[in-house]
Amino acid sequence: MGYSNGADEGILRKSDVVFVSPNGKNPTPNGLMYKLSNLDQTFPYPIEIVFAFKKNSNSINVDVAKVLKQSLGQMLEVYYPLVGAVDVSWDGKMLVDCGGGDGGVPFVEAFSDEEMAVAVGDIAMIDDKLKKFVYSSHTPYQTILDVPPLSIQVTTFKCGGIILGVGFNHVLIDGRGFTDLLMNWSQVAKGLPMLTSPNLDTSIFSPNQSPQIHSSHPEYSKSKSPLIPSLNQKQHKIILNNSFCFTPTKISQLKKLALHNNNNNNNEEEPDSRAPTSFELISALVWICWTKATRVSPEKTTQILTAVDGRPKLQPPLPPGYLGNGIVWSCARSKAQEITSQAFSHAVGIVRDAIKAVTEDYIRSAIDFHEMTRKPLEQENTLWITKWSRLPFYEADFGWGTAEQVAPASLLDNLVVFLSQGKDSRNLVISVRLPAEELEIFKELIESEI
Repeated sequence: MGYSNGADEGILRKSDVVFVSPNGKNPTPNGLMYKLSNLDQTFPYPIEIVFAFKKNSNSINVDVAKVLKQSLGQMLEVYYPLVGAVDVSWDGKMLVDCGGGDGGVPFVEAFSDEEMAVAVGDIAMIDDKLKKFVYSSHTPYQTILDVPPLSIQVTTFKCGGIILGVGFNHVLIDGRGFTDLLMNWSQVAKGLPMLTSPNLDTSIFSPNQSPQIHSSHPEYSKSKSPLIPSLNQKQHKIILNNSFCFTPTKISQLKKLALHNNNNNNNEEEPDSRAPTSFELISALVWICWTKATRVSPEKTTQILTAVDGRPKLQPPLPPGYLGNGIVWSCARSKAQEITSQAFSHAVGIVRDAIKAVTEDYIRSAIDFHEMTRKPLEQENTLWITKWSRLPFYEADFGWGTAEQVAPASLLDNLVVFLSQGKDSRNLVISVRLPAEELEIFKELIESEI
């Protein structure tokens, strides 16, 4: 096995990529197609996550990469779409050619002569250096069609620490589906049976033969944006990532502010007496600060789209182990002048009402709307936010303990990620990506509140 030590990698040595096939072979011949639902079509982007494990006696005494590869091969026997390649069908929709791609999941081993704490620090506070701990193709991805369904890199450090870097193609799997896979993988790595069998029946989200659209669905683009956007656009500005931490004390202060504003509200409508959630509070604050920082014109509409898990909204609920996308996007919107000048509770209320509006009817309507329009998510004056804090990332144990920290290794321009700062931390962290000048304004605004 060869190892590279490119200048851009510093002292990180990476092995040649190997492709992990189902049980050492590829049982999915050419011609087998895995259909993707309309909900799968709406977020055609890659997701990259890193899991940091501290030194553990169990990890020192085993070949970590070998355990992960062997157990992954067993997993792929039932998660067979993950060895395929995303393609486009005759009707313009994406699907998975299960016999396409390289016949396996790309897997890379890496070694660092540094201490993990020195090399990465607090990974929850996102940094560009995290990118080197996830698999990267020699050829930059042009569109989501180039992104493998799943990719793995495992990096071991001088201190015995481990970083597991995982990339996945969001058109096949969402956060909940990914954590189901992660938990199953960790079980198999310990020689135990999977917790749930993957459910690959995407017909659950089939559109109605006679479309039933109950909403205007402003979450979808109003322009002629391509359904499959470029992932390698030339940037004319310096784009930076940054993270911001919310302690329980700061969240409590935001809650008091929102409730105080609400109690002083002179509107005739009766205010919602339920205390806002941390996610609603932080989403509203991020939306306000982002709208100001990006200088949305006062008369323009600004909106924040929230990824809502539709699994429990359905009757009956979505079957356990559903692999594909079960999320739908709520849409909170307002004129920029209103959201930036009115009381904080105003923004909180709009965010809350939008999330509350995601019912089974809303989900079915969104499916039919996409069927009729083939529109991607709106990007103009629009922020997307997704909540990872309740996903069971910190429960997966491959045999050497659970992760100490989990964080995105990269971010999309429009996407904010919301998650816990660490396994035992009550702090919440949001990670954003903005042009340098706008990020500086955003930082000043949000830090004045937290």
